[in-house]
Amino acid sequence: MYLMQILLPLYDNEGHAFDADDYVELRSELADRFGGVTAYMRAPARGLWKGDTGETTRDDIVIYEVMCEDLDREWWTGFRKDLERRFRQQNLIVRALTSTLL
Repeated sequence: MYLMQILLPLYDNEGHAFDADDYVELRSELADRFGGVTAYMRAPARGLWKGDTGETTRDDIVIYEVMCEDLDREWWTGFRKDLERRFRQQNLIVRALTSTLL
């Protein structure tokens, strides 16, 4: 079993908020494909990182999670690329964590 996490920004690179419909559409897509989704949206996480220039960049993000039996790397890679296009990002984090249900 895998726990898939998708980290999405709340704002584009110019600081403009993405439309709420973008997140609703994604939530529906994931729920339809995987039978459920968890979205952490009320208290966005804050990411910090240093770029090549050494300057610290901040990003407010939301996290979507789904569970899946198998890891279809090809599908997830294509989906990540589609999300990068939709959310106008050079890179997005989509990660797979091995999960054991107890």
